Amino acid sequence: MPLTAAQRHKRLLERLSELAWWRERESLQIGEWSVDGEAISIGDAWPKTDGILRFAARAQAPEHWPLDETRLILNLGGESLVTLHYGDGERASFGLDPYHREFPLRDRRFGIGAKAVARLPFGQPVRKPVLEAARVAWIDRPVHRLHLLLRQIAEATDALGDHEVVPHLFDAAETALRSLDWPSDTANYIARVAPSPAQQSVWQLPDAKPAPDGLSDDQRSSVIDAHDALTSTLARLKERFPPQGRIALTGHAHIDLAWLWPWDETRRKTRRTFHTMLSLIESSPDFIFNQSTAAYYAQLDEDDPKLLEAIRKQVAAGRWETVGGMWVEPDTNMPTGESLARQILYGQRYFERQFGVRHKVCWLPDCFGFSGALPQILRLGGIEHFFTIKVNWSETNTFPHDLFWWEGIDGSKVLAHTFDNPMAGYNGFVQPDCFVPTWKNFRGKTAHGETLLAVGYGDGGGGVTPEMVEREVQLRNFPALPQARWGRVESFFERAKAGEPESGYPAWAGEIYLELHRATLTSQSNVKRLHRHAERALITAETLSGLAALLGGPQPVNLELAWRLVLKNEFHDILPGSGIAETARDAEQELGSVVKLAGTAQRAAMSALERCLPRGEIENALIVANPSASARPLDVTLPDGRTVATAESVPALGVTVCDLDAATPAGGLTVTANRLENAHLKAVIGADGTITSLVHRKIGREALEGRGNQLWIYPADKPRDWDAWDIDEDYAKSGEELTDVRSIDIAEATAHRGAIRVVKTWRNSTITQTYVLKANSHRLDIETRIDWHDRRALLRTLTPVAARAREATFECAFGVVKRATHVNTSWEAAQFEVPGHRFCDLSEPGFGVALLNNAKYGHSAKGNVLGLSLVRGPVWPDPTADEGEQSFTYALYPHQGDWHEGGVREEAEWLNQPLVTNLSTGLAPYSASPIALKGIPAALSALKPAENGDGLILRLYEPAGRRGDLDLELPTGWSVSGTVNLLEERMARERPHALMPFEIRSWRLTRR
Repeated sequence: MPLTAAQRHKRLLERLSELAWWRERESLQIGEWSVDGEAISIGDAWPKTDGILRFAARAQAPEHWPLDETRLILNLGGESLVTLHYGDGERASFGLDPYHREFPLRDRRFGIGAKAVARLPFGQPVRKPVLEAARVAWIDRPVHRLHLLLRQIAEATDALGDHEVVPHLFDAAETALRSLDWPSDTANYIARVAPSPAQQSVWQLPDAKPAPDGLSDDQRSSVIDAHDALTSTLARLKERFPPQGRIALTGHAHIDLAWLWPWDETRRKTRRTFHTMLSLIESSPDFIFNQSTAAYYAQLDEDDPKLLEAIRKQVAAGRWETVGGMWVEPDTNMPTGESLARQILYGQRYFERQFGVRHKVCWLPDCFGFSGALPQILRLGGIEHFFTIKVNWSETNTFPHDLFWWEGIDGSKVLAHTFDNPMAGYNGFVQPDCFVPTWKNFRGKTAHGETLLAVGYGDGGGGVTPEMVEREVQLRNFPALPQARWGRVESFFERAKAGEPESGYPAWAGEIYLELHRATLTSQSNVKRLHRHAERALITAETLSGLAALLGGPQPVNLELAWRLVLKNEFHDILPGSGIAETARDAEQELGSVVKLAGTAQRAAMSALERCLPRGEIENALIVANPSASARPLDVTLPDGRTVATAESVPALGVTVCDLDAATPAGGLTVTANRLENAHLKAVIGADGTITSLVHRKIGREALEGRGNQLWIYPADKPRDWDAWDIDEDYAKSGEELTDVRSIDIAEATAHRGAIRVVKTWRNSTITQTYVLKANSHRLDIETRIDWHDRRALLRTLTPVAARAREATFECAFGVVKRATHVNTSWEAAQFEVPGHRFCDLSEPGFGVALLNNAKYGHSAKGNVLGLSLVRGPVWPDPTADEGEQSFTYALYPHQGDWHEGGVREEAEWLNQPLVTNLSTGLAPYSASPIALKGIPAALSALKPAENGDGLILRLYEPAGRRGDLDLELPTGWSVSGTVNLLEERMARERPHALMPFEIRSWRLTRR
């Protein structure tokens, strides 16, 4: 009676397990080890588990072992960088991890040095690390090759299912196994199989022969014959059942810059991985490896310049492909457009300077959704193609394309590709049961006959293994499977673009929203706040320095090194808050240092500006600089804490000098126990601490439909997976409004500023909110200080507004995105928590209300309720995430017209970047703009020093989806030298207007 396919498969696996125990012909333990200078033996525990331990030993392989069949096999108990020292001074280094434990030798006599940490690739601590294994082994190559080939046949039969080639594959494998002359001598056989799981489960094993014999020459010959016959059979089957589909393999090691380990460990991970990948390149004529992230190569300048030089040679040879064009693989939901522009500017310039290459592929396999501004940013940085696989993670709806044109909010397009590999995603394997489903899942095969597949252990690094390289060679001979060959990522995209059918690839317009990991918009909110402030502080420092230069001051200082710290901390597990506590602490320290450095640069710029101002008789002069592209009310906080809010305004990108002694507040501000009112707004605060009324006084319209700024706690913020990453769709069902009001009192009542303070508590946490209305303000600020001491709870603010619209508007990088306020479809329902930058707005014709913020990103807008997530308390991977104090401000802004007619973006910008001031004496009254923008309203992205040191780069963008003309007026002695791209190279531009909808445009400004 014939066996079923499942029975034959099980039998094949059983026979395979037997072959494995004869892979090593002979082996020799390496017994004399030291760790940090002290003796240690195989089986001994490490003397400590923290920090870096240095292991050392010497070894020698027997003379009768062929060197090319001799391997060093190590398991020191953790991750290590292993360096082998030979007598001629030659060295070879490798990464040691659970997937890389076997290393080739260049000489029989060698020394071993290892820098080890008691960690596993995903940062897991090895609680009781032990020096587990250390030996040299003579590998029986024929056994190894046959065993691997039969494993691949077993995997192929499983992957191909009911394909008609499967019975033939079983026949071929079974014929090969039957042809073997296999040992059966009891003493040798029992000793060989003793380590197997089955034998280890036996009640009491007999004493094993210490050095069991390997195969005899005749037995080995039978293995060789079986392998050759099997290979021939596969070749014949391949002719009958040719390959189905093509896969471009790219060797890869996804290395999270910081995640479940800190940056210092990443520096070690990169060295371990890179050394291993170089060894594979040297041992294989076909293997090609790709690695993104300029920051990794830059740190090698300090840590291992010889390694960097070796990589540089392989890049030149085409064997090591640098990809991505960015400083890191950043989150793209939260950084400003200018930050994303700097990712490409500094990334592309570094790669070109270091390796002589400029990238055309954006490589972001693991980011949590993608801003609709990205296609235009990429194209302006010379990047034409985009790769990710994260879109396949969406939990509700299936993204409809995997080879498509991605169209940005401005209309720019990049060719995008994603593959759906169910076996470890972008950390794929070279094996049939990875190839077959990846090809099967490729929906674009009807238009293009090739997909990409990244293979190699990753997240914690490690990369491709020697077995994967060997597997690729064997699989070239297999029938029915997709044809898979090593290749370059950029070449794959060029073939895909060249092979586009006349009908064209499908297109996806706008943002790519990931229906998962929504909590990354809120977790570790201190990191997010500092990041927001750091990027804004650098932009402002550059802008002020540029204004000073335009007025006759010196060429501004390049702030690239500070920018690099900001860009580094935009990595997709740092800024999203999905890392360990050490990762967050490092980010807070680095971003805090950037804020301080940028503050120093701003003060220097203000001093330079002051030296350019006319002298006069004002003894108590207030210098006010406006670093935004729109005129704004004079609203400043003095060094002594006082607020000055007058009826005057400060010109766009301008400077004003006024007499502080003569500064008078805008009239009409009144403060009572429950009311704040000025000429523009009237806010009434209820006994429960919410806003019971918010009236736009000019038109007399109530902005609220219910109580504003309701604070809601969701104590069941316990997602089914990915604690720091996720918010489950039903989180709101367990919500309770925070109504425990400890106190309400007047905090300030001056002619310039009024404030009412509300203190609330929930369990172990305290929320202090101060409603602030300034004399000249059109918005109600809610200054918030939280002392947070609760876990697995989410705090949000909800405000029902008196406006109705089918879409709400959210700021994103270089523009806005509109999202449905209803849930007609599953796509709309899935967007219950969405990214937004400085504002979200709900407007109907003639009126709307905006929710502004200076530190938050997680928004909602369903029905007429605007929501903002304020703080969470996940316990993994950081058990104390957001514990303690944090401060930020959000605001409610009623306005006439829709969001852009009502100046929502401008008001949000002012909240995020206050006017910059300096106190001086002996100045004349002054108010002017060194650079004037006339025409269509534009937003400032940057006014920065040119990278070549020649003048300035002005970058503007159209923020609302309009088009129109724009003129730049510069001071005498300055001229516009032309339009440039993000890399600051002259670019051609043929458009009907100076600014098109959501267009990013940069000009070089030079001194004549």
